[in-house]
Amino acid sequence: MVKLNKIYTRTGDDGSTGLSDGSRISKDSLRVRAYGDVDEANCAIGLARLHVNNAMLDGMLSRIQNDLFDLGADLATPQPAEGKKDEEWALRIITSQIDRVEQDLDRLNADLEPLNSFCLPGGSAASAHLHLARTVSRRAERNAVALAVAETINPLTVRYLNRISDFFFVAARWTNDMGRADVKWVPGENR
Repeated sequence: MVKLNKIYTRTGDDGSTGLSDGSRISKDSLRVRAYGDVDEANCAIGLARLHVNNAMLDGMLSRIQNDLFDLGADLATPQPAEGKKDEEWALRIITSQIDRVEQDLDRLNADLEPLNSFCLPGGSAASAHLHLARTVSRRAERNAVALAVAETINPLTVRYLNRISDFFFVAARWTNDMGRADVKWVPGENR
């Protein structure tokens, strides 16, 4: 359970931050970059939700926001040493969370015609914000992959981030009148 009664502690004034296991690392580390990008993606989703006028999609986005807090906690909790088990309090992304995103993605995608061109971010405010969430989640994924090269992390974090960026692309099209209001890329149009 989280309890925050004092926001500033001054412990990070030296450029370090505490992880969930009590260890301290640089605020410039790959781990902090990865979960910082996850936090930024969550904020982008919050902005998108201000423009979404559909309860089903809003519910999907709300679940992803909650999952992203789980994912941030996962990334902020170093994996146990080989042969050791996670602490009971360790929160990890699990396969059922990825499965649910895939089901939601398939539900939205079923309403869309196949693409015949790449889409430019835009068309509606909701779509533009969902495209922003897509690009931020891709950055989080890249940083999680870099972290996974440097040390052991839960591989499901990378899978989850990959899946939600796909979800945001489909959701962005879905909010654009089921793709009919997508802004299409016209190769070489301004030459």
